[in-house]
Order: sequence, then C-alpha cells, then structure tokens
Amino acid sequence: MTGYTTRDVATLLNLSQRQVRRFARSGFLAPSRGPRRIYLFSFQDLVLLRAAKGLSDAKVPPRRVRRALRALRRQLPEGKPLSEVRIAAEGGRVVVMDGDTAWNPESGQLQIDFHVSELAQRARPAARRLAAAARQAEEHLSAANWYQVGLDLEASSPDEARDAYRRALEINPHHANAHVNLARLLQEMGRAADAAVHCRLALATDPLHATAAFNLGLALEDLGHNDRAIAAYEQAVGADPALADAYFNLATLYEKAGKRAAALRNLSQYKRLSET
Repeated sequence: MTGYTTRDVATLLNLSQRQVRRFARSGFLAPSRGPRRIYLFSFQDLVLLRAAKGLSDAKVPPRRVRRALRALRRQLPEGKPLSEVRIAAEGGRVVVMDGDTAWNPESGQLQIDFHVSELAQRARPAARRLAAAARQAEEHLSAANWYQVGLDLEASSPDEARDAYRRALEINPHHANAHVNLARLLQEMGRAADAAVHCRLALATDPLHATAAFNLGLALEDLGHNDRAIAAYEQAVGADPALADAYFNLATLYEKAGKRAAALRNLSQYKRLSET
C-alpha cells in the first residue's frame, strides 16, 4: 500500500506527528495501514487535515471540528480534481467552492480559508516520493491500489497520476473510475478524442456512471459533436437527476440548436438545483 506518511503530513501541515495521529483517530479520516501498522494518508485526508488544523487554530471545540470535518468529507466533489476546490468560512458557514458551485457542510463561526491547489503545490515532493515507492512495489499492487495512487497524485503530479491510472487499467481494463479519471486528465491536456474513448469504456462497464457520461459530453463538445454531446448529457442526468452542470450544458447546446423550449426546460432545472 502507498500513501502520505505521518511524517509527510506533519511536515506539510506544520503539525506534530502526535497531532496527526490524534486527528487520525478522531473519526473523520480513513487512513490505510502500512508495514508495522503505520498510518498512510490519501490526498483527500491531507485536505481534511488542513481544514482541521485551521479549525483547531481558530479555537473551535474538538467536537465541532469532528462534526464539520465528517460532513466535509462526505461533500467533497467526485469526478473533479480536488485542486479546483477552495474551502472557506463565509458568513458563519463552512463553504466548499468548486468553480461557481458552493455548498455548506456545516454551520458555525469557523475561520478557515484555503485553496486546495496551494496544498497540492506543497505536497508535490512527497507525491513524487509516493509515486516512486509505488513503482518499486508495483508487483504487489492491485488495480485498486494503483487507482488510489492516482487519486493521491492528481493534484500534485498529474503526469504520474495518469501513469497510475494506466497501470490500474492494465491490471483491470474494466475499472470504470480509472477510465473516468484518466479521461479527465487527458481532456485537460487537450486530448478530447482520447478522453472520449476512456469515457465510453467506463460506460461500457457501468452505463449508469453519471460522471463518465457527463465527461463524455464535455469531450464531444470540444470535438464539435454537439448532437452526440446532448445525448451524453441526457444520459448523465438520466443516471443522476441532480447533476446541475449537465442541465446547464444541455440548455446551452439546445439553445445553439434552436430548440428554445428544451433549452428553457433544462435551464429551469439547473436554476432549481443551484438554488437548493
């Protein structure tokens, strides 16, 4: 198994190793265990620990820290890189922002404000060590292990994250989430055609994978195939009727196609979901 060690986390977040271990036992993290039962943390764990440190520094009672962080863990976005997320306290609420979308995992006077991308920058050297350790132990790693390595590397080292997802797919070509995440990273490189291939492979394994269908729509839009993009977004909202961004993209494409009634219907759905 691979992951950020207690020492890595302590160095990155300016915590003592004792503090890191105490947070690890508090219930809002799920670190794995390595040799000699040492804690191994994911990048998501780093994000949660950074938020926990901010709350603790603001003298928030430990019980409220645990409650806020458990809620935050449940509500971090799926299918998008954590590096795009900002976590802050605004108007007495803990707010997680992902582009134009914001949601409130916990109320209260909590003083934190940080961009995950800044944490990713600081984590880059440790992430590269993690990637090197994974390659040295590759004969012992499963597809699920390589997928987790990819998750841990995405924000800090996208090139090595792509390699990890490819290794996961060499072991298990039907790992839908590895296809989806590799597709997203390829899309960010401007390789929309390759991204579309991996989204379709994910959907072949799991036709109800809403993120795969949504990301396929994005890739097809970039390729100029708007009719097929509409079909992909419709598949996405069929699998997840709460996928607000898909309704917005549908509204835009239907408007371009001159289908005003369909555009207004999807825009209305987008606004309803965005305001709840």
